[in-house]
Amino acid sequence: MYALVKTGGKQYRVAKDDTILVERIAAEEGDQVVLDNIIMLGDGDKVTVGTPNVEGAGVSATVMRQTRGPKIIIFRRKRRKNHRRTQGHRQDLTLLKINDIAEDAKKLAAPKAAAKKAASKKAVAPKAEAAPKADAAPKKAAPKKAAVKKASDAAPKKAAPKKAAAKKK
Repeated sequence: MYALVKTGGKQYRVAKDDTILVERIAAEEGDQVVLDNIIMLGDGDKVTVGTPNVEGAGVSATVMRQTRGPKIIIFRRKRRKNHRRTQGHRQDLTLLKINDIAEDAKKLAAPKAAAKKAASKKAVAPKAEAAPKADAAPKKAAPKKAAVKKASDAAPKKAAPKKAAAKKK
């Protein structure tokens, strides 16, 4: 089975266990991502073409690493004007390993999403307890800001300019 996936403004033909280098995706290394912008699915003689996307289809991938592409040199020149500008660019990229392709993306996201929700609930509980402490901190910080403003008002004045040296005759 293969899929035609659109991500980062480009299209990639992927199959299970392929690795692809795509435009940067905001995810940590080792995270699972589901690409849901599927243009076409193929399974032997059965081909499903989307209009423009295949509804409900998804591709599960693991982020192997965040990296950068090669340096590209941009050189602009205008003849007879002595005008030259050089600029460099390195594109941020993400290396993905394709885990699975499914016609129903809910099958891909269900087990991973439940684990992430459970982890996020555990992380939310301690933050709720810390919230009252955070409210007290800005009240203490306010006088410090006022003190800084007073110190800046009392900055020393500029020194008088030096007198010009007498000319020799």
